Amino acid sequence: MTLYQSIVYPIFARLDAERSHHLTLAMLRRAQSNSIGKQILSRIAGDLYSQPVEMAGLTFPNVLGVAAGFDKDVLVASGLAQLGFGHVEVGTLTPKPQEGNPKPRVFRLPSDQALINRMGFPNCGVLEALPRLKALQLKPRSFVLGVSLGKQKETPLSDAADDYLFVMQKVYPYADYLAVNISSPNTPGLRELQGSGYLGNLLGVLVGENIRLSRQTGVPQRPLFLKISPDISSDDLDDILFAALANDIDGLIATNTTVSRDGLHHKNKNQTGGLSGRPLKNRSVDWIREIYSRTEGRLPLIGVGGIDDFESMQAMLTAGASAVQIYTGLVYQGPGLPGRLLRAQAQANNWRKRI
Repeated sequence: MTLYQSIVYPIFARLDAERSHHLTLAMLRRAQSNSIGKQILSRIAGDLYSQPVEMAGLTFPNVLGVAAGFDKDVLVASGLAQLGFGHVEVGTLTPKPQEGNPKPRVFRLPSDQALINRMGFPNCGVLEALPRLKALQLKPRSFVLGVSLGKQKETPLSDAADDYLFVMQKVYPYADYLAVNISSPNTPGLRELQGSGYLGNLLGVLVGENIRLSRQTGVPQRPLFLKISPDISSDDLDDILFAALANDIDGLIATNTTVSRDGLHHKNKNQTGGLSGRPLKNRSVDWIREIYSRTEGRLPLIGVGGIDDFESMQAMLTAGASAVQIYTGLVYQGPGLPGRLLRAQAQANNWRKRI
């Protein structure tokens, strides 16, 4: 058991889960901005090894990233990178500030090593986040920065493309890649965008805008990743893959949170919202394997869901993911987790080389 698990987590566990997260952000934001704090983060991370991965035209320093939702308002991306993460996906950002759903809206399930959230895309709005995105762009950066794009809760699905376009246009010069979030279960109707009736049109519009913005700004086209739900059917996946390949989408992120409650034991299991954490691992790995098989590896994949140790990370990579993201694992395992995962991977790679 780590120091975090034995001392820090029990203290945080006495607080509301969302309040604990805001406290974590405040501490990390302070640490990333001064020399002593940076030294502490470096010590927590421990020895890190360069293990670059090429994906969608980008060079990721390593396979490990932070999933969208952890740094919604672009506050701690550099601090997360100092802990070892090779990429950080900030947001989800919407055109205007959004309060999200009523509180309480985040629930721990420690016996299941899981979380349930029904946040509903709370964020400061893309315009307020822009100065922080610009600041990250102005400094030398050792990590890949992704921005998750979302739609306003009240925007009808027929107008959803306008919301995604607005956020995309604003963040375009500062993001290394863009993630199209159509799969959160906490915004009413959002998952309907995964259907063939909306998806092909949405992706076509975004790809066209990607070309236009690249020419206008003089920067390379930003890779577009589509984040999908674990609760889709096999036929749904057929529609998604057809639309993604037909529109030359650069990759998929699989998967978002689930509304399934299979196998849970904690008393909070019946809370509404999206489930993340260890119970999601097998489902997410299965979807990565299925997508990789159906596309014959042509579509870069980022695997998300239930990664909290080297074995679960390796299972996702073996299934076909080029990179992985974590979130809930940080809650239960603490800030030393990325360093431990990357050291374990380095040792495994060295062992394979010796074989």
